[in-house]
Amino acid sequence: MTEVLSEHGRLTRVLLKHARDAFVSDAAISSEWKGLNFSAPPDFARAASEYDAFLDILGRGGAEMVFLPRQDGATLDSIYVRDASIVSVDGAIVVRMGKKQRAEEPAALEQELRRIGWPIAGSIVQPGQIEGGDLVWFDSTTLAVGLGTRTNPEGIRQLRVLLRDSFEEVIVVPLPAYPGQHDVMHLMSLVSPVDKDLAVVYLRLLPERFRQFLQDRGYRFVEVPDDEFETMGTNVLALGPRDCVMLEGNPKTRAALERAGARVQVYQGREISLKGGGGPTCLTRPLTRVGNG
Repeated sequence: MTEVLSEHGRLTRVLLKHARDAFVSDAAISSEWKGLNFSAPPDFARAASEYDAFLDILGRGGAEMVFLPRQDGATLDSIYVRDASIVSVDGAIVVRMGKKQRAEEPAALEQELRRIGWPIAGSIVQPGQIEGGDLVWFDSTTLAVGLGTRTNPEGIRQLRVLLRDSFEEVIVVPLPAYPGQHDVMHLMSLVSPVDKDLAVVYLRLLPERFRQFLQDRGYRFVEVPDDEFETMGTNVLALGPRDCVMLEGNPKTRAALERAGARVQVYQGREISLKGGGGPTCLTRPLTRVGNG
């Protein structure tokens, strides 16, 4: 078994930020949730309980968990640790966030990664911007990057430079404008690979050229129905090939995954996911995965 860059290899080390350290208190929630475009204020105690249950699922999967500490200047959004960095063969790439309220997060993440001895491959700088939720690794040399409100062409150009010769193909995916209840449409809002030949997708908003790219690579689709898109049926975290974690309340997508041979675990995420628009992929920054070959 070797380390791989993919979204579906066996998860062995993951970066997280507990709800207690991201949400801080009911007072902090009350002062921030509207400005961050949460759909409602999370309940602090329930959020902590939901997060503990989510961690229990990750722990049973065997992944080593690394936690970001509470940080001055961070907001409720800092619970969604995926967005502040990108993992590459040379280490973490620290991004520049497209959401201005989250500008402090990447530096804090870099500080913690350096503290644990994790290599830093570089940073995205102004005027570039890119967020981790807009990037999907299919294998160690092929990735897709969403181009939208949080990731701009200059951010993608800088990413190509930082990756140097470690990639063969970067697929740029123009993201649709979508008036959802939250303020972001990341690429991972539309697609979650859960094995080398299986992906959860929302076809209604998936650009045709990207859909064709996936099919040409041999992907079968688990299609999320319209009534499970807003409840983040598309946002599925692979603990390993066909071993998935998803948000409770998407029974049609879950059943379709199970028919495709996937093992599916669910967590209750009313406070930590639904209100802030961030599912299990958003709550996690995978640092290492392993796979065959």
